[in-house]
Amino acid sequence: MRTSLLWTAAGATFVGVPAGLALTGGTVDPALTWSLATGLALLTLLLRRFPATVLIVSLCCVTAWRTADLIGAGWVWPATAAFAANVLAGRVRTAVVAGALTVWYGFVWDYFVQLGSFDATIGRVGAEALWLAAALALAQAYRSTRRWQDEVAGRLRQTLEQRELEARRRRAEERVDIARDLHDVVSHTLAVVGVHLNVALDAFDDDPAEARDALRLAQDVRGRAMGDLRALVDVLRFEGGEPAHGLEGLDDLAERVRSAGVAVHVAERGERTAVPAPVATAMYRVVQESLTNTVRHAGATSAAVTLDYGPDAVVADITDDGSGGPVTEGRGIMGMRERVAALGGALTAGSGAAGGFTVHATIPLAL
Repeated sequence: MRTSLLWTAAGATFVGVPAGLALTGGTVDPALTWSLATGLALLTLLLRRFPATVLIVSLCCVTAWRTADLIGAGWVWPATAAFAANVLAGRVRTAVVAGALTVWYGFVWDYFVQLGSFDATIGRVGAEALWLAAALALAQAYRSTRRWQDEVAGRLRQTLEQRELEARRRRAEERVDIARDLHDVVSHTLAVVGVHLNVALDAFDDDPAEARDALRLAQDVRGRAMGDLRALVDVLRFEGGEPAHGLEGLDDLAERVRSAGVAVHVAERGERTAVPAPVATAMYRVVQESLTNTVRHAGATSAAVTLDYGPDAVVADITDDGSGGPVTEGRGIMGMRERVAALGGALTAGSGAAGGFTVHATIPLAL
């Protein structure tokens, strides 16, 4: 049991025992009543470590007070907190057996020792048995609810961990692809430059003009390779993490894409400040991933980003003039779609009507 529950149970016992005895006419001496209540409340504070022991000792105390005529009512209900604690601790059988034995002893004492009438004895003991059954049922229901909540939380935690592992795997695959692209660019460039340098070396004395042309071609190949390398390095920089200020990082993102050789035009309609932070972050990531795909895969020279901040939703359209090509989840579309869907939105991606690649995302403002 939690500490707060223990203190609540102790307080309820300290107040409930005298109140219950007063209502049932079982108060013989207020001092004796409050001493029993104090003892049971103190025992309640030990329920976390010794639930079964506290239950047995509590029932023994109540039984001793009752058989000594120090109180005039009650067999099991003064120890309700101890019964509930045992159920919450998984000791349902202990609580049931202890309660049944105490109720039986109470019937025997009231009917055979106190010589009470059968109907009155059954009424008193039966009422306590019903009270005990209700308390045990409520405790078991609470325990089942908590176990269900813990299981749901555990499954959710496991799902989040699996998603994180999947995201890390996808990022690792993306980096492998980038490394492969870097290797291809560098090896191809070195091979082509080497061929032209050999041509220039062979023609240096006999045909200087041909040597100059070969060197010029090698220089052009080197220049294009440097542009490709800068683009790939920029892609790595794009994937470094979440933006610090959501959509406020759009201008910096566009400038970095421009430095990679793709002209980017950003158009915004509406009030950016009305967009909640989770939506702004998700939209930034959609634009970031789309432009990253443009730099890496599309072979585009320009891209357009349009953001419409409406009263109910944010709509983003990202298009480029590249080669388009078949839509595959490997382009990061899966990650974008999951991020948008988590906020109740939708994302589509594919080839545009005029060619190139287009991404359309809608996220509602009401989360």
